[in-house]
Amino acid sequence: MSSATATSSSPSGRAPASGLQDQIDAMQATRLGGLLPTLPALAGLFPGGGLRHGCVYTVPNSTALVMALLAAPSRDGAWCGVVGLPDFGIEAAAGLGIALDRLVQVPRPGDRWLAVTAALVDALPVVAVRPPAPARSADAARLAARLRQRGGVLLVAGPWTACEAELTIAARHCEGLGPGHGSLSGMSVTVVAAAGHGGGMTRKASVVLAGGGPHPSNDAAGLPHLPAGRSGAAWDEAGFLREGTG
Repeated sequence: MSSATATSSSPSGRAPASGLQDQIDAMQATRLGGLLPTLPALAGLFPGGGLRHGCVYTVPNSTALVMALLAAPSRDGAWCGVVGLPDFGIEAAAGLGIALDRLVQVPRPGDRWLAVTAALVDALPVVAVRPPAPARSADAARLAARLRQRGGVLLVAGPWTACEAELTIAARHCEGLGPGHGSLSGMSVTVVAAAGHGGGMTRKASVVLAGGGPHPSNDAAGLPHLPAGRSGAAWDEAGFLREGTG
């Protein structure tokens, strides 16, 4: 199974992107208004429990967290774009429930990463990007204006000049590993969301990641969880997520 790659030609001379845009707009359920959903384990990180349309969120230190933020919008019918993240595994994405037939990937855009991101922001409601270098303030401002106009959400796996919130993995606790040996069976992490607009508000969520199959830890037993990734190797990108916000 692979993510969507679409090309089209038209005798009327319309640009190929126009045809793709028509298809996406026709399939997209609710484009504007309200919030994009998040997984229950992460909802407490955001006012209202979801991602605000027209906003940028930065995720500087975890591809797994980027995937988790894409999962709920994708399940809800949203098209998602991923730019500059060659380690964004298809199997792990599918394990989290990301719809591969509504996923557009550009793993290595090179120097054109900003133009590619802007084009996807025009077409898709949620886009994730890892910039190879910091964007100039003017370029970031233009992209932000386009994002607000289109009502989309941008997830930046790295620093950005202005954002609604920055989400980081603040602490990790591994299970199953002894001193220098053992098999990794799970990981609990603390995710911190810090407001990026000077509000000073910080929210935290405790999330348990486990892979290869149901593997509840003692303190997470009985809590709701997501299906595991389809292979144990993918657990750290798409394992269980169990809620524990605070």
